[in-house]
Amino acid sequence: MDQRRTSNKRRSCRTHPSAEGTEVTATSAGLAVSTDLPLFQDQNAKARHQSRRAEPPVEVVDIAEIPGGGLLHLLKCGEDFSIQFGKDELMGSRNHVSEQALATLTCQRLTRNDGHVLVGGLGMGFTLGAVLANWAPSSSVVVAELVPRIVTWAHGHLAHLFGTNLSDPRVSLQLADVHDVISEQADRFDAILLDVDNGPDGFITPANDRLYCDWGLRAAYTALRPKGVLAVWSAYSDLEFFERLEKAGFAVEETKLPASAGCVDDWHSIWFASKPGAEIVAAA
Repeated sequence: MDQRRTSNKRRSCRTHPSAEGTEVTATSAGLAVSTDLPLFQDQNAKARHQSRRAEPPVEVVDIAEIPGGGLLHLLKCGEDFSIQFGKDELMGSRNHVSEQALATLTCQRLTRNDGHVLVGGLGMGFTLGAVLANWAPSSSVVVAELVPRIVTWAHGHLAHLFGTNLSDPRVSLQLADVHDVISEQADRFDAILLDVDNGPDGFITPANDRLYCDWGLRAAYTALRPKGVLAVWSAYSDLEFFERLEKAGFAVEETKLPASAGCVDDWHSIWFASKPGAEIVAAA
């Protein structure tokens, strides 16, 4: 995978630029500040430096093992949380506009909101929360999460982000690979929402490639009901993936959203792939 694609998913407080180009980097012990700072040329530079020194430290709250290999780190900076894989932030509690849009814009593209929904990836619960806010009380929501520790965090360190969503009677949480859940179903779901990677590549685990390859997309097509929608979140645009969706038989629309509220230079993509007969309604 092109590593340049993984650098802009969600912004975090992992790294802070200090005065005069010196960098302040988060470590497990807090903020490691370079001692090789240049002399301050004016009071404004000094004030900026002092302000950054006052920022809260970044703490490693917990570490999760990924089935098949790899580690996820749960970080905390002040009141903000971040889940990191290697040097890349996978999700953060500060900016989650596009994660919520994954659900709200999908619901707008369906002819009804009382069907069956599959959410791939529990994360910090923002997509799940948006599903519950937009789908009817008679709907059902299956959440498939691969990493057991993420479920533990949802009930512990991140419980304030989830509220009562996990106890909603519509929700069924499965500790499973979402690919397996998709492959075991036929004409089951009205919507499948995927945010399990940085985009349509197996970045977190190579096994995720199964979701985005030709036969993986055909499995999703089979798992959807007529007029169902497969929605895939990504940190970047990908023409080849767009074409693979079309090849699988979907009618495809790509929507770009700012990575955070007010952002103008960092954009995320969501593909809405509709089974034939589905009406793709333009977002309001």
